This record gives sequence, structure tokens and C-alpha cells, in this order.
Amino acid sequence: MKKLKERWNVTSNKQVGVILLVFAITGFSSLQLAKPFLMLFGITETFQPHWLYRVMRLVLIFPIYQVLLVFIGAIFGQFSFFWNFEKKMLVRLKLGFIARYIDAKLNKQN
Repeated sequence: MKKLKERWNVTSNKQVGVILLVFAITGFSSLQLAKPFLMLFGITETFQPHWLYRVMRLVLIFPIYQVLLVFIGAIFGQFSFFWNFEKKMLVRLKLGFIARYIDAKLNKQN
């Protein structure tokens, strides 16, 4: 717990527990939501070739996970932590312009 608290710059074990819970809920939820999203486009598990269905589902899981992470984090009172986490991820993926745009919108509201 000590290493996680240092790495994430949090002070309490309770906050680490909440963060880990949010990661778990988000991971499970993104897996569950990918299937209905594919079905919206008429792509079912019987889609052929089956490997392409799996690839499309994996590609879809990633953006769903990113959005849910911030949303579920906010529900658990950890919006700031997860938004900073998400900004780092976007910058690493060379999508920092998205984070800057959203940050500008969030700061405009305050």
C-alpha cells in the first residue's frame, strides 16, 4: 500500500482502496458494455470471421474504459485523481489535445 500511496500521491489506505475498487468496477463494466455497443451496429458474436469480432470488441473496450474510468471515479469522489490519470494516458497516446480541450471546458465552467 505504501508504494501505491507514494506513486499515486494519495495519503490514506482508504483512498487507495477506493481507487482500486474504481479500477475493478470500470474494467468489468467496460467488458460488459462492449457487446451491446457492437450489437447496435448489427455485429453479433456469430459475426464471421470470429477473430475480427474479437478484435473489434477489444478496440471498442479501450475508449469505453477511458470514459467510464473518469465517470465512475467521479461517482466515488475521486474525479481529480482519475482525470489527472486520464490526462497522462492521453498525452502518452499523443492525444493530449483532447485533454487540453476538456480541461479548457472544465475550467471555463468554474
